[in-house]
Amino acid sequence: MNAKDIFTQQIEELTAVRDRIGPEFERAIELILERSGKVVVTGIGKSGIVAHKIAATLASTGTPSVFLNAGEALHGDLGMVGPDDVVLMLSKSANTAELAHMLPSIRKIGAALVGLFGATDTALAQACDVVLDAAVADEVCPLSLAPTTSTTVSMVMGDALAVSLMESRRFTPDQFAIYHPGGSLGRRLLYQVRDVMRKGDALPAVGPEASIREAVGEMSRASLGAVCVTDSDCRIVGILTEGDVRRLFLEGMNPNEEVREVMTTDPKVIGEDVRLGEALDMMEAGGRPVYVLPVVDDAQRYVGMLRMHDIVGV
Repeated sequence: MNAKDIFTQQIEELTAVRDRIGPEFERAIELILERSGKVVVTGIGKSGIVAHKIAATLASTGTPSVFLNAGEALHGDLGMVGPDDVVLMLSKSANTAELAHMLPSIRKIGAALVGLFGATDTALAQACDVVLDAAVADEVCPLSLAPTTSTTVSMVMGDALAVSLMESRRFTPDQFAIYHPGGSLGRRLLYQVRDVMRKGDALPAVGPEASIREAVGEMSRASLGAVCVTDSDCRIVGILTEGDVRRLFLEGMNPNEEVREVMTTDPKVIGEDVRLGEALDMMEAGGRPVYVLPVVDDAQRYVGMLRMHDIVGV
């Protein structure tokens, strides 16, 4: 069996499970939304590993969730289950002893119970409030023993639950950023320009009457790739970039000429409270990237400089 055959078999099993999905899926979503607590995802062995992943996906997408090792649950960890929780059990056989032994305690606690099982006719399945059918005809393993196709199906079913709950909760990019402050996408959604911009003495600036030589010297001092030209009220009237200097050099510039004669007037600027993701979009817009952006406050005064490197390096 080659790789394509393995993919094909798994896709066929996923399609079969998809076609069997019925109202029980929506009932599972409703049950989770009705409860004010968390989703406790539990399993053991390979099902436990998949359960851990599902719990992590739920938690990161707006549904409070934790993983509970089914073996440890029988020795005190069931204490993490509360009466407003939903326990999501994973098992291919729907007959896992550790899960069955949890039932009396879960009922005593008062939590709801959803099974994500490879069988629906067992005593454990019948004890659940809702059962999601994740049965597969065969594992892709040549011995049909190692959990392969069954874990794929369980993983996809877990993703379907998480995404459906995201949509039901109207989970936003802002919320995603709060839950993912360490990821690059989260930081770009969460951080604002003011959090990473260069400011204070690091800002390169000259007046319109300064010479090109003086402007280049100020640009070199700050090492930000550009120098802003400002008026007496610290408002930006122009900008000179390293690219401009290279072009002027090739054109035989006069270094003593005033910078006002060669600067780019009315340059693109950005506000302090713009999110880094929006700032990056602005820099990349128009087909020709801008690698530095002057930052202005509400009064349009020059208060910072943002480099693309400052965004991608966050």
